[in-house]
Amino acid sequence: MKVKKRMKFATMKALNNISLKDWNTFGLAVEAANAYIVSSLDDLKGLKEIKKNSELLILGGGSNILFTKNPTQSIIKNEIKGIEIVEETEKHIFVKAGGGEIWHDLVMWSVAQNLGGIENLSLIPGTVGASPIQNIGAYGVEIKDVFESLEAWHIDKEELHTFKTEDCKFDYRNSVFKQEFKGQYLICSVIFRLEKNPTVFKTSYGAIQDELESRGLKPSVKNISDVVIAIRKSKLPDPAEIGNSGSFFKNPIISKEHFEKLLAEYSTMPHYAVEGSTDVKVPAGWLIEKAGWKGFRDGDIGVHAKQALVLVNYGNGKGQDIYELSTKIIEDIKTKFGIELEREVNCI
Repeated sequence: MKVKKRMKFATMKALNNISLKDWNTFGLAVEAANAYIVSSLDDLKGLKEIKKNSELLILGGGSNILFTKNPTQSIIKNEIKGIEIVEETEKHIFVKAGGGEIWHDLVMWSVAQNLGGIENLSLIPGTVGASPIQNIGAYGVEIKDVFESLEAWHIDKEELHTFKTEDCKFDYRNSVFKQEFKGQYLICSVIFRLEKNPTVFKTSYGAIQDELESRGLKPSVKNISDVVIAIRKSKLPDPAEIGNSGSFFKNPIISKEHFEKLLAEYSTMPHYAVEGSTDVKVPAGWLIEKAGWKGFRDGDIGVHAKQALVLVNYGNGKGQDIYELSTKIIEDIKTKFGIELEREVNCI
């Protein structure tokens, strides 16, 4: 991890008593007493001073957060933008994107340039800055597969630090930024290593290959992105129409012995190998659906009718009610399958 010298910075935009309904994809009507918008590196100097008076909560697209009440923290909204090519080799293009860039916008930019590596991650909500924190993934691809480095601002030390892959300690939906460095950094930019003229694609996960074949298409950056978008739209609700945070739970990883016992009872249970291990990954959505929760609704909250992995706010739901519903689901899956689900969403 490299450290750059301290720099002189300006003051960021401050907001008071602001509704966060448009700042979280659940569309929950909560309010923050203090919020600040960071749109450039020049805005970062003030974070340490703000932190003296209250804890900080850094928001990107608000797609991985559940507010169970009005936050007591000062909200820091990352809106640092920009996409640029910073290096090129015979096989790769290295693309630097601001932490406040919308993730899907970056994917669409790479697809337009026919740069391979993140097409399987099309239509994932959130921002570029959140992508390495969560090590986002879908359809057999994770951020760690294309990650080169990132720059992050250490709030207390007031320094810009560079993190390489080994510094981030990437794991399944996890990284050092969710563990020992949680709350210490704001991610300013990320550099991704994308392929020029890619010829090898990941199409075996989910329904990608079947969808390509049904459309008479060969694997390509654009074709895979198109079918991933179609698949996600067919299964997942648009947060602009129904409040949600996408996948609410992580897909659990269980021992081979545990899996074989379950398979004896549920012969059609889908499963995936875990690289470098005999453990098995089981889709949380399948477990929740099998337990009978798919389509469940209680007033303005519920489980989506097409994808059991997604908890939803139909309009005026409360975050605490969604949290309590997730607890009931966790307890039920533990009882029925002996598997303890873990929330993927950050609950505040």
